[in-house]
Amino acid sequence: MSATPSRTLPEARQWLREHLAQRKNPFNAIGHDAAARHIETLPGLDPETWAGHWLAGAEDFAARAAKAEKNGDREDALENWWQAYQFAFLGRFPSPLHPAKLAAYHRAVEYFGKVSALEQTPVQHVEVPFAGRAGEGDVLRFFVARPPGEVTRPPVVMMWGGIDVWKEESYARGRPLRERGFATLHLDMPGVGQSPLHAGPDAERQWDPVFAWLRDQEDLDADRVAALGLSFGGYWAMKLAHTHRNRLAAAVNWGGGVHLTFQPDWQERSRQASSYLMDLMPARARLFGGTTFEDYVAHCPGLSLLDQGVLDLPSCPLLLVNGKDDRQNASADIHLALEHGSPKTARVFPGGHMGEGPVLPTVTNWLAEHLS
Repeated sequence: MSATPSRTLPEARQWLREHLAQRKNPFNAIGHDAAARHIETLPGLDPETWAGHWLAGAEDFAARAAKAEKNGDREDALENWWQAYQFAFLGRFPSPLHPAKLAAYHRAVEYFGKVSALEQTPVQHVEVPFAGRAGEGDVLRFFVARPPGEVTRPPVVMMWGGIDVWKEESYARGRPLRERGFATLHLDMPGVGQSPLHAGPDAERQWDPVFAWLRDQEDLDADRVAALGLSFGGYWAMKLAHTHRNRLAAAVNWGGGVHLTFQPDWQERSRQASSYLMDLMPARARLFGGTTFEDYVAHCPGLSLLDQGVLDLPSCPLLLVNGKDDRQNASADIHLALEHGSPKTARVFPGGHMGEGPVLPTVTNWLAEHLS
């Protein structure tokens, strides 16, 4: 599907400049100077032009990486493969709604594989069977990154993002956790990336084979496992905190919805959220296999944890964080959640979606307390 750009090219360039300067998604870990040059030379916003522009940059870095590998320079190869991946990710951003963006996504996964093969800290790619229903996949893919140094049976933080930050992008976000001695496990939430199923009221079953796999790993501590969901992915961490509370030592909902976010009136208010560059509603609808605002609104009320009765169940220790002025997901969902179920920890930060300030250090410290 080819979605109509919601901004003019000059407006998009300014949005990109601001996000690069502030190191906001999609520029969390990209090389500044190369990204800045590509912003200024961006020729258009239609999917083919957008994907082709960023993918050309990715291929330049890939050529440098291959040359460095041939010369035996592992460090230079790793850095260039990392940038090749980052540029290919931008080519599919925010979501592969067009064949050109889908091709960029496949290239991003390929380049990330090159990165993970060269990392000093081991990265293990895993495929496990998934008992899917008709029309669903039968394989679940994820990867696990170990902490540096000699850490015996580290605790595990399972991480995933939302509609545009997928498992490869969550890898960089997990670096502070690995530096604190945790292993990080990265997978795609339902409806995105390599997830075998669409989002739905019971799609948390996707995590069952992950927990089963963890129980079989002698070098990982399956009794100290946490769930960290970012943006829309925070919803799934929130749900797992209740439905799989006996498998989790802690969970963090960072910017995800609970109930109000999934109501049609909020979706109408948020459909042109200024915090999003383009294609917000088509990217959301894709979670359910749809393409339009109407597709999304028809399905998303079924995710409400309040209406499902989940919110009144006991939960594992749970942290909720977001920016108080979020226009993508309702920050008022935090206050609603505090009125139900087990006591929870919450912190509202300044700013919009995901919050501004020391959000990641706050999350990291909280997880460290509950996984020690």
